[in-house]
Amino acid sequence: MTTTEDFARSFNAVAAQYAAARPTYPPALYDAVEELAGRPFAGAAVADVGAGTGIGTRPMHERGARVVAVEPGPGMGAELRRRLPGVTLVRASGDALPFAPGTFDLVTYAQSWHWTTPARSIPEALRVLRPGGSLALWWNVADRTAPWAVAQLERLERRLPAYRRRSVTTLAPGLIRELDPALSPVYRELTWSRTIPLAAHVAALATHSPFAVLPPEESAPILADEAEALSVDFPDGQVEERYTVRLTIVGRPPIG
Repeated sequence: MTTTEDFARSFNAVAAQYAAARPTYPPALYDAVEELAGRPFAGAAVADVGAGTGIGTRPMHERGARVVAVEPGPGMGAELRRRLPGVTLVRASGDALPFAPGTFDLVTYAQSWHWTTPARSIPEALRVLRPGGSLALWWNVADRTAPWAVAQLERLERRLPAYRRRSVTTLAPGLIRELDPALSPVYRELTWSRTIPLAAHVAALATHSPFAVLPPEESAPILADEAEALSVDFPDGQVEERYTVRLTIVGRPPIG
């Protein structure tokens, strides 16, 4: 039986493809984090937890943040180090951050908080934040309302029962309040889209954990069939992917 840990570890085997194919995040997301946190990235000390290959790390680094990338996976971490050699990389998980109290202005999770245990990762984030610092969690969530996307989801769920699982992307504010009623998380959504070659869309699908845990001889036929089905919907070979970024941000209360 495939466990949650198996799904989490599966990304290490597809790290290079993950970095190349997965979507980035729109600049408006980082503007929103700065607004809600009440400070710019420039000069901020940031722990980007579950940093993966650095897709979310790079824009913060480019905005002038002093980012420490925290990534438990060896394959993902190696890819991040290759792509962002100027960013400090620490091998650890959000459930046990190896930092002193009050080290960071921001703790961020891009597409990764759902791999933690909230009862551990929230107190850990608050511990390493300075008073007045903020914890930001965000995810790219594919828009499934277009007819082609609905049909795709139905096809993939028939062949991969794990493809749709319970999502915490909208539940995060409530989970945080349950853990600490004194906290006041803020939730925001931003929409954006990208148009990419059909082959790139299929390559991105292959980096999702329900595919990544499979041996190639099992995943390849499903991906090939999906490419054939999509070629009917997109005869020009270009797929428009629409996303909603779901952002939750919560501040550590100042002392006094």
